[in-house]
Order: sequence, then structure tokens, then C-alpha cells
Amino acid sequence: MAGKDDLNELKKLLKEDKIIIGTSNTMKKLRANKVSKVWLSANVPVEVKNDIIGYGVDIATLDVPNDELGVLCKKQFSVSVASLVKGEK
Repeated sequence: MAGKDDLNELKKLLKEDKIIIGTSNTMKKLRANKVSKVWLSANVPVEVKNDIIGYGVDIATLDVPNDELGVLCKKQFSVSVASLVKGEK
């Protein structure tokens, strides 16, 4: 499980507008080898988590469920996956 540091890092990057939201957007960028880190909600579907693990990127599993992650990302829907594009740090 990820700690508060991962959550704080995600919040900071969200303010800087460097985060991709959503499973499909993240998977597209992963296939193009353009993701450096992925944050997963506590209740992300196992098959999604396993797909992302297969790409060998840095993964942080947060202690918050997808509905809370959606609020954190300022979205009106649940968010299970958020990612950072390479070179955006």
C-alpha cells in the first residue's frame, strides 16, 4: 500500500495539470511507453491492476477508494486509475 507521500505527490501533480485520468487513457499511454507512474484506487478491479503491472511501471496503490479519488481529482465520477506522462515531473 502507498503512503501519504504518494497521495501528496498526486495532489501536487494534479494542481500542475500533469496527470492523465482514467483506465483507457492510461492504457493507451502505457502501450505507447509514455507513462512513468500510475496511481490506483484501493478498490481498482484486479484485472486492471494486473494489466498495468505487466507494463513494469512504478505503481502506487492508494488507501482511498475510487469515489474518493474522483473527488480528489475534481471529477464528478469515480476514478480508479491516474497516471503521470513521462517527462512531466
